[in-house]
Amino acid sequence: MKKALLFFVFLLSILNAQSQNYKFGKVSKEELKETAHPQNSEADAAVLYRSVRIYFEFVHDEGFIHKTEVQERIKIYNKQGFAYATKQIPLYDESNSKQEGISRIKAYTYNLEGDKIVEDKLRDDGIFEEKNNKYWKVKKFTMPNVKEGSVIEYTYTVESPFLFIDEIDFQQSIPINKLDFKFSAPEYFNYKTVSNLKASYYPNIKNSTDNKNYTISYTKEAAVGLTSDPETRSRRVSNQMTIKENVISVNEQNIPALVKEPMVDNLDNYRAKIRFELNYIKYPNSPIEGYATTWESVSKKIYDSDDFGGELNKTSYFEDDLDNVLAGESDPYKKIPLILEFVKSKVKWNDLNGIYADVGVKKAYKDGSGNIADINLMLVAMLRHAGFDANPVLVSTKSHGVPIFPTRDGFNYIIGVVQLDGNQVLLDASSKFSSPNILPPKVLNWQGRLIRKDGTSSWVLLSPLEPSKDISMFNFKLDPNDLSASGQFKEQLSDYQAFNYRNEYDNFSNENILEDLQRDYHGLEVSNLNVSNLNNVYEPISQSYDFHINDAMENIGDKLYFSPFLFLADEENPFKSEIRNYPIDFIFLISDKVMINITLPEGYAVESLPESAKVVFNDGDGEFSYLIKQNGAMLQLIMVFNLNKTLIMPEEYKEFKQFFQMFASKQAEQIVLTKV
Repeated sequence: MKKALLFFVFLLSILNAQSQNYKFGKVSKEELKETAHPQNSEADAAVLYRSVRIYFEFVHDEGFIHKTEVQERIKIYNKQGFAYATKQIPLYDESNSKQEGISRIKAYTYNLEGDKIVEDKLRDDGIFEEKNNKYWKVKKFTMPNVKEGSVIEYTYTVESPFLFIDEIDFQQSIPINKLDFKFSAPEYFNYKTVSNLKASYYPNIKNSTDNKNYTISYTKEAAVGLTSDPETRSRRVSNQMTIKENVISVNEQNIPALVKEPMVDNLDNYRAKIRFELNYIKYPNSPIEGYATTWESVSKKIYDSDDFGGELNKTSYFEDDLDNVLAGESDPYKKIPLILEFVKSKVKWNDLNGIYADVGVKKAYKDGSGNIADINLMLVAMLRHAGFDANPVLVSTKSHGVPIFPTRDGFNYIIGVVQLDGNQVLLDASSKFSSPNILPPKVLNWQGRLIRKDGTSSWVLLSPLEPSKDISMFNFKLDPNDLSASGQFKEQLSDYQAFNYRNEYDNFSNENILEDLQRDYHGLEVSNLNVSNLNNVYEPISQSYDFHINDAMENIGDKLYFSPFLFLADEENPFKSEIRNYPIDFIFLISDKVMINITLPEGYAVESLPESAKVVFNDGDGEFSYLIKQNGAMLQLIMVFNLNKTLIMPEEYKEFKQFFQMFASKQAEQIVLTKV
């Protein structure tokens, strides 16, 4: 009976979707009255309809261009869904004569007032354009009068003179009720398509052919490949031509939301999507013009650019200054930090990523500001000037995703690498707290592409090979009179654990750090705080303080109950779900060790202690040990947690969840003291 009912509801939703009118402006009262999504009651919003149509036209003196027509209708269920009422459309801007444009923006917000549908139109003054960098701008608008229950709808057309096609998403972080996608390209353009194999949802992608009538208006220059008649090529001609087209389409209903999970590297890496790569162009009576690329050819084209390799060749602006910095130093392992810190001191990051220089290295050096490429191309040039085997490395940050196939827009970041004594030293001068082989965590995205002077390239592993350590010592004594605990805490943090601490407390005074520590745990009082090496990235951070905490114990029937970790215990286990769809990303290898010494109060004896334990995950990928013993009036506990891999795959999740649950549970276990 229950299965039959579920099938009926599912069938009803399909029939309802088929009966809906998706023509622009035909929003129904039923859509406005809906208070929750039928299949996902937790959704803050839902795409009721999305249509994307990509097609080509022929323009005189320009040749083929492509247009992308988008229509989207979205239901807003609650205030958290208001975020979907803002739309940002990226546009590629190569030059004044060659750039993408947007037109025919039409948008309305619909609300139900009584029994009447009220429309609010997006006005021209609500549409803005922002320049991100020299190559990208963004058209942005926010829908007017959005409320809980609103339906918004917009349509626009992007016109592009470029033959590259943007990546097409078939899945969003909210459900999609109905999706229509169609891509049509003249047979002259051969595109290879790649679906995201990491996705958990796969739409049905259909391939077919069609015929389309084009009006071809051309002069001699535009006629290459379209006619072989010399007389025709010498004058302007306008013809109707029927051209075969290759068509790719997707028509889907009830596409599930891309659900967030704790500690995912980049949710977009697991989105259902398709990417287009121009394989070759073949006009009639013309040879094939190949566009299929390899990583070698991509790397060489990038290096040959004036805004990349050209910037590496400029050195005169820094030579005298750098020579003074390195004067008298012959140790290469000391020279590298000197150069890294010199670049940091001269140029600050302007918050722009990119693999090409923005203002140029000379101007960035003079003005003290530049994008990622300005800074790290400068760094590589200085390292080479100092005699190092140094090269730039192309990187895709975690938020940018992982490049699927060879393409220049697969990367958005640059770091430097030095080959020294058979080892590689990774460097990034854009971050205040970076150091050799300690990069901003956003950069630790699998691997990068190293490009050499001769144009050859190879992959470089970005993941840290050594664990980042957190070693702490915790000494305290218990007062049964007021159930408090007082003691001292000492901690040492290295590598990425230190990097994260420095970023969190950058520009904090001791008083600010102290207040933050006390804010995290109710009743904790901290004094005599001392933090060493907060700004010295070449040494571990040392932190120590005295503490007093009220309500550290419970007194039940003359017995004292307390956790030996007091305020150090993790408050919540993030891995509660039964299944996992995406890998868990810990970013760096972890080695944590906590040593606790507890002085027992007079007149009390130990009634029970947690059991010592040791657990291993996946043959040594993770290790956890908990050893506790009594030594006279002192309890001694040592807990060790090591994680020897950064990515936990979904198929490992069940075992890892049990492993991590043991780690979290042991911290919560209590010691029981009884009155003698």
